[in-house]
Amino acid sequence: MKRLLLLVAALLFAGLAAADGGFTVVRVDLRTERLELFLRDDAGVPFKRFDRLDAWLKEHHRQLEFAVNAGMYHEDFSPVGLLVRDGREEAPLNLADGAGNFFLKPNGVFLVSDAGPRVVESSEYPALARRVRLATQSGPLLLRHGVVHPAFIPHSDSRKIRNGVGVIGHTAIFVISEKPVNFYEFALYFRDVLHCRDALYLDGTVSALHSAALHRSDFVRELGPMLGIASP
Repeated sequence: MKRLLLLVAALLFAGLAAADGGFTVVRVDLRTERLELFLRDDAGVPFKRFDRLDAWLKEHHRQLEFAVNAGMYHEDFSPVGLLVRDGREEAPLNLADGAGNFFLKPNGVFLVSDAGPRVVESSEYPALARRVRLATQSGPLLLRHGVVHPAFIPHSDSRKIRNGVGVIGHTAIFVISEKPVNFYEFALYFRDVLHCRDALYLDGTVSALHSAALHRSDFVRELGPMLGIASP
């Protein structure tokens, strides 16, 4: 019975909606779970992989339960945009223009404060910054107030495995596609299936998921920042 209860608890945590149109969904209720951002170990070396992060956590008597890549990064694995961990800004907000998905405006910030999780357009972030515990910037926004990003093309043939995050109330909803999709299809999944009004693209080619409940730990390529939950 105890093993069964543990399994049920794990499935509830994972928020299983895998195989729903080729997407895996993990729902994290921020009232009961604590999200963290991970990038480097105690010596300042980037983790780069879920297994290295998990090994470091175990040295600290913790275990990685869930993790995803958390936005775009430079060749040295530092974030392209804003990174806030434990209320401390470690990389500044990036409102510059440039080439690539990150700079496909509007881009956005996923944040967690005492009020819960939010996805906001990047220029809205400074007004919220004082109370933020965790934040990561990426782009483009998939949805803003229920509206699909204006640059997305419905029948685009640019298809990749993609991941992103949406928000409903106190719940952060992480999604990774299990087959290549374009931006428009990905945004519609958040809007029409998950009923999110705001959602942020995290990345494409590097998209990866770690879930102890699903017995899954992806390795596609080395990662920069990672969002995760570790126990206890």
